[in-house]
Amino acid sequence: MDTSRAGRQLRLIAEVLAASAGCGAPVWLRGGWAMDFFLGAVTRDHRDIDWFAWVDDAERLGAELAGRGYRPVAGLPPEQQVDLVKDGEDLSFNLLRRDASGRVVVGGGPWAGSPWPQDLLEPHTGRIGDLLCPIIAPRAQIEIKRMMPVWVPGSPRRPKDAEDIARLEAALAPDRTPGLS
Repeated sequence: MDTSRAGRQLRLIAEVLAASAGCGAPVWLRGGWAMDFFLGAVTRDHRDIDWFAWVDDAERLGAELAGRGYRPVAGLPPEQQVDLVKDGEDLSFNLLRRDASGRVVVGGGPWAGSPWPQDLLEPHTGRIGDLLCPIIAPRAQIEIKRMMPVWVPGSPRRPKDAEDIARLEAALAPDRTPGLS
């Protein structure tokens, strides 16, 4: 494992949390880093840092991060996801909104209005060392990793996703209580 890169990414996670608090725009860690924060340890190398944020907070959060040296990069439609880079690390903020019935849905782009798992934003806090971070619900993380190839045809089933699902399911087993939840 590249411990130097993991340390750099953990520093950026802490910086995003500080920016989020500074501008009043909540964020939730998702993807592999959310899994690691749930498990309480870095389990593998991470290619990027994935987040969720509200559509209505995207401009304010983006300005706060720009002031801290984050630069925008091309990616998905900006109404769906904001992609940034700092210190050679990629960060993505997938944007959320609520529909008329209050469900959390995709905030924009070609899948705007598509619902995310119902328990996505149930309160969960993960920890690695002294760093606490809001994370998406572990069961929602499993559903997303399982369903992404179905929801987005052509999205591959990746070995790391199967490994992540196995780690999460083992941690959620009734006889084990990981992290802080």
